[in-house]
Amino acid sequence: MPAKILIVTGDAAESLEVMYPYQRLREEGYDVDIAAPSRKTLRFVVHDFEPGYDTYTEKPGYTWPADLAFAEVDPGAYVALVIPGGRAPEYLRNDPELRKILKAFFDADKPVAQICHGPLLTAAIDTLRGRRVTAYPALEPDMQAAGASFQDTETVTDGTLVSARAWPDHPSWMREFIKVLRAKAPVN
Repeated sequence: MPAKILIVTGDAAESLEVMYPYQRLREEGYDVDIAAPSRKTLRFVVHDFEPGYDTYTEKPGYTWPADLAFAEVDPGAYVALVIPGGRAPEYLRNDPELRKILKAFFDADKPVAQICHGPLLTAAIDTLRGRRVTAYPALEPDMQAAGASFQDTETVTDGTLVSARAWPDHPSWMREFIKVLRAKAPVN
């Protein structure tokens, strides 16, 4: 039976940051489940950069069913965790069930990949203190407040934690995460 990886997300997650790791990790042979606050069809968004805007724009993205609710997740059934960005982490960080899941992965030192605004979740459970991370550049003050050393680079690997800035960094992010997975949690 293939090893399983969990993606935790919700409405307004960045489409590419959910779908790229979902497909890439399945291509590697892992089973991948998506968990959200409830079992429902999630509505993702697309962030892009437009000339003349001071920040990114947001448009409707893909829809995708959540395989299970956070309350149904058994962290012990998964070898690794992926935390996409978008706006979802802003409200998900307050979910007590998700906080338990995140803590279980870090307590067990399982591989975790986070991208963009995803590090807001790991900061909320105080797991970034003393670590090196990257995130969407606007989160630099949040990462520093969480006790992390912020690096504005494509990908940062600190032990089993692999972080990236945003979807343009996908190739580097997944390449580094797959290295960690092959060492710590091979497919079979």
